[in-house]
Amino acid sequence: MGLVLIEKQWPKIRCAGDSCVVIEYGDAISLDVNGRVQALRRTLESKKVSGLRELVPTYCSLAVYFDPLAIDPLRFFPLINRLASEAESDFIGEKGRGVIIPVCYGFEFGPDLQNVIHHSGLSEEEVIKRHSSVDYYCYMLGFTPGFSYLGGMDESISTPRLVEPREKIPAGSVGIAGRQTGIYPIDSPGGWQLIGRTPLRMFDATREPPTLTDGGLWIRFRPISPNEYALIEEQVSHGEYTLEMFDKGEVPA
Repeated sequence: MGLVLIEKQWPKIRCAGDSCVVIEYGDAISLDVNGRVQALRRTLESKKVSGLRELVPTYCSLAVYFDPLAIDPLRFFPLINRLASEAESDFIGEKGRGVIIPVCYGFEFGPDLQNVIHHSGLSEEEVIKRHSSVDYYCYMLGFTPGFSYLGGMDESISTPRLVEPREKIPAGSVGIAGRQTGIYPIDSPGGWQLIGRTPLRMFDATREPPTLTDGGLWIRFRPISPNEYALIEEQVSHGEYTLEMFDKGEVPA
């Protein structure tokens, strides 16, 4: 276990080796807790601290990786403590910026949509409506590059994972697993119920930044037809697609 640097009721700051410190803001998944995580992350990014290597947010904490030869812990840790204590959630009233992800539901893109329909007892139209009519908050990225951990799905369409996971799920596939929904950013194995797919490249190592989503952003799904899917896919391949953004609080179209 890492040495406890500052033990108090949030934030708590702990060592995680000689080149990482972890700032914990709570032990529950909530917008307010994650909002403080993201606020501290943005503050540290803006400081451009020499020797700071990487900032990795989770649901409730921020891991700060640094070069122990370039940063003096006696000066760095007090700075972290002060900034961590001052960090305020940006999500009071659910504010923030978001990205719109076009999704073609069903057809060959959503082979498990019927499973969700049968499990929920809802019509296809209603399942799509409930999945696409809310805004999802991205708490963090993980599992695979660019995989977004989203919160906010309507529980009426929650559906258990597949009994037998697939060996390969196409990049861009949108799925449901229990009360969660998410987008597979790259081809990978998985057991989520696939209900649709986006033509956008959620992860591209040659792009800066490489991911279309990030912790602290909101995501809104926009249903599209197979024809529109093909059109957007072609635009993306030629670098002609402009990502749609929105301000949280706008009514979904």
